[in-house]
Amino acid sequence: MVNPALQYPIFGPEIKCPHCRQKIPALTLTDTYLCQRHGAFEANPDDKELVHLQSGRHWRQWEGEWYRQHTHPDGIRFEIHEALDRLYTQGYRATRVIIAQRYQELVKAYLERSAPWRGHSEGTTPRLYGLPVEFSSPSDEDPCWNVINFNLEKEPGVPVRYPYFRLFE
Repeated sequence: MVNPALQYPIFGPEIKCPHCRQKIPALTLTDTYLCQRHGAFEANPDDKELVHLQSGRHWRQWEGEWYRQHTHPDGIRFEIHEALDRLYTQGYRATRVIIAQRYQELVKAYLERSAPWRGHSEGTTPRLYGLPVEFSSPSDEDPCWNVINFNLEKEPGVPVRYPYFRLFE
């Protein structure tokens, strides 16, 4: 008899769609999940990523939430901007953005730096949307930084993680 767990992709018999968060079933004996609204997602057992077959977007899971893995600076910048808007509409103000180290090269050209003619010296903390930006430390042993994209720190100093899909609730 075949082990029933081996009939499904690595994430089990069903997952939440990374786009709409509806439960979607796995297709047995494949590595595919099928959302009626968003189409097929293929699970890669080697790197534990979920790939949306129509768009090629990659997702990774952390603590039951899906996080989109960006390959273009506009994607991560858009996600941060949306999270800032959401935080603001909830009555909070962000004080700092911490971005995963893996995105440093991708976004560095888009970071604001103080200009000497404005009376600021070079080498100050880079900013994005007016907020100081830091990158997770390469020596940071927290495995969440291999999956999550950024944290926003809000006024009381509490970090807030944002999975991409949660931005549009």
